[in-house]
Amino acid sequence: MKSIALITVIYNNYQVLEDLFASLKKQTKTAYHLYIADASFERQTIDAVSIPHTVIPIENKGYAYGVNVALQQALKDGRTQFCVINDDIYFEKDFIESIHVALEKHPQSLIGGKIYYAPGYEYHTSRYNRKNKSNVLWYAGGTVDWNHATTHHRGVDDVDADQYNKSEKTGFITGCLMCFDKEVVDAIGLWDESYFLYYEDADYCERAKEKNIPLMYIPKITIWHKNAQSTDGSGSKLHERYQRDARFRFGMKYAPLRTKLHLLKNRFL
Repeated sequence: MKSIALITVIYNNYQVLEDLFASLKKQTKTAYHLYIADASFERQTIDAVSIPHTVIPIENKGYAYGVNVALQQALKDGRTQFCVINDDIYFEKDFIESIHVALEKHPQSLIGGKIYYAPGYEYHTSRYNRKNKSNVLWYAGGTVDWNHATTHHRGVDDVDADQYNKSEKTGFITGCLMCFDKEVVDAIGLWDESYFLYYEDADYCERAKEKNIPLMYIPKITIWHKNAQSTDGSGSKLHERYQRDARFRFGMKYAPLRTKLHLLKNRFL
């Protein structure tokens, strides 16, 4: 089994790494190496005993920049399979094995998985009873709405009842969990660092489509996500500002002319 380069970027919120590390320590397959791009302004020692890892101190130039620095280091180390993940996630013991199987079955593809809200981090927290906690979907495939230059998560806020258990092509893969091999990097390059936060994943997906690289949703790859913990939580002013700025950049690059005019009107008038 090839060693998969897991790539994550951290900014100050070191405490979220505890669940990520705990998940990695219980993996049935240990063919992985964790690359942590640390953009924190007050850096702490990262205690990842028994986890193969590399910590790379970086300037805070955005998420895409952090991914690229870690990805370049992984390439330099001879890695050929990669999985970009958020730092605020956890998963079951077959996570690494599931990624490996998916990358072997779907080479030269972008691959995403099924993502749940971590319990207590749902956008509509009061909507769900205790039985449904841990089973509320955050992402189960995605689409792009070109009328508004926005990305949408299929199944978001739904309770999972196995309705999205089919592996299939999709229109958008979130950077919270995106896997690919070296052939993809050779074809489309690194992530676009002009995005500081958000929509850098959508940009990478569009560039993949331009090269006829398939986007695959593989529900066997499953994680739980503490949503938006790097931007003061979902719906915060900081969260909304980053999304608004990145959406404008994404839309002006890829959207139809009518949508671009709408974006310009809303931004400057």
